[in-house]
Amino acid sequence: MLKTDRYKAFVAYFSSHQPDPVTELHYQSPYQLLVAVILSAQCTDKRINQITPALFERFPTPESLAEAAIEDVYTYIRSVSYPNNKAKHLVGMAKILVNEFNSIVPQGIDELQKMPGVGRKTANVISSVVFQEPAMAVDTHVFRVSHRIGLTTHAKTPLATELQLIKYLPKEVVAVAHHWLILHGRYICVARSPKCEICPLTHFCKYFQQLNTETALRKKEAADLQKAKLLQKNRKLKQIAKGLQPFTVETPVANAE
Repeated sequence: MLKTDRYKAFVAYFSSHQPDPVTELHYQSPYQLLVAVILSAQCTDKRINQITPALFERFPTPESLAEAAIEDVYTYIRSVSYPNNKAKHLVGMAKILVNEFNSIVPQGIDELQKMPGVGRKTANVISSVVFQEPAMAVDTHVFRVSHRIGLTTHAKTPLATELQLIKYLPKEVVAVAHHWLILHGRYICVARSPKCEICPLTHFCKYFQQLNTETALRKKEAADLQKAKLLQKNRKLKQIAKGLQPFTVETPVANAE
């Protein structure tokens, strides 16, 4: 299958079955989304959603966060990954947001990356979700799924993945395609054991096609046979062990004088 045909199939499926995907992070303003995305680095959205209600209640505005002590912020986020660094980033981000951007989350990748804790991925999330720009944030799910499906070729870095996806995806779906890839990677095309048996994309998935070549099937058959032999051997060993009679060695007791 040509790469262009694979992209067409990808867009066609999700446009029909998941036309309006949204981020699973809970937020009510661009400021809250920015905080949540900074916190979500190497952490699950579920965990972030558990701690942000109290955090936003304590620091409801950029001004309140900018004036906060790092130690105070830490107490609200200590259950997330790298809480010390993230507490510093949040306070530093808020200071720049207040002093340089009048407390308004700026538009544009370069402007967003002026704030601590905001790398290219975070900036792309804000650009696509808040401003509906054709920006592609590449996290571990996007990186893995786009490679497995065959949307990217020899993309060794997140930036290379981003550039290939931007090149081939229609501009009008780039922002939502980010969510398509994340959600598919989070629930179906998981890292260790992708759930190919329930995946609706197997008819154009490069990974699935490679798994089902004649060579791959022979390797799987040989591996399954080896596994069966090992299980049978283990069962026999267990039966032999059960048949062995336990015995004890008596230690002679010296006669008391």
